[in-house]
Amino acid sequence: MIRLRTLLLCLAGAAVLAAAGYRVVTYTNLNPGQEVGAVVDEFNGVKVYYNGGVNNSEGRALSRDGYNLGIKYQCVEFVKRYYFERFNHRMPDAFGNAKDFFDANTAQGALNPKRALVQYRNAGSEKPQVDDLIVFPPTLFNPYGHVAIVANVTEREVEIVQQNPGPFSGSRARFALEAVDGRWTVAGSALGWLRVAAALSPTPVPF
Repeated sequence: MIRLRTLLLCLAGAAVLAAAGYRVVTYTNLNPGQEVGAVVDEFNGVKVYYNGGVNNSEGRALSRDGYNLGIKYQCVEFVKRYYFERFNHRMPDAFGNAKDFFDANTAQGALNPKRALVQYRNAGSEKPQVDDLIVFPPTLFNPYGHVAIVANVTEREVEIVQQNPGPFSGSRARFALEAVDGRWTVAGSALGWLRVAAALSPTPVPF
C-alpha cells in the first residue's frame, strides 16, 4: 500500500511538472532576440509577426468593419488576414482553430462551406499552388493544428510562409513534394490545402 501511494504521488508530481513545463514552453517567449509583435517576414505585402510561445495571445484582431481575423499573432490570424488583404475574402465561419480549417467531410475539389474555399486533400490529384492555405494536423505540443500560406511550389518542393511556428523556428519552411500516378503528396503530414473558388485578382482592402 505504501509503495502504491508513493507511486501515485510520484506520478501526480510528474504530471504537475509536465503541465508547468508545457505552459512555460508554449506560453512564454523564450527567445530574447525577438520581441512579440515584431515583423519577421512579408509575403505579397502581408506582414508576418512574431508571437513567441505558440499559445501566446495578444488579443483579437479585427478589420475596420469588425470582421474577425483571429488572435494576434497566431497562425490562423495570419492566413485569414492574408486572404482578407490580398483577395478581400471573408470566411462564413470566422472562428475555429487551425485544424478546423480542413473539413474531412468535404469532397476533393468541392467547396468547404465554412471557409468558402475549394478544398483539396493531400495525396490527391491537385498540386498545391502559390496562395493556397495549407493545413497541418495537431501535434504533441500543439493540439490545435497549424495553418500557413503556400509561398512557392516546384516539382519537388513546397515552401510555406507561416506565423507562430515557435520562438526559434523561422517564418519559412520547406516540405518535399512527390508525384506518383498523378497524385501529389506534401511531406510533413499536411491534411490538404484550400484555394479561392475563382481566379480572383488581388485587391488591397483597408485593414
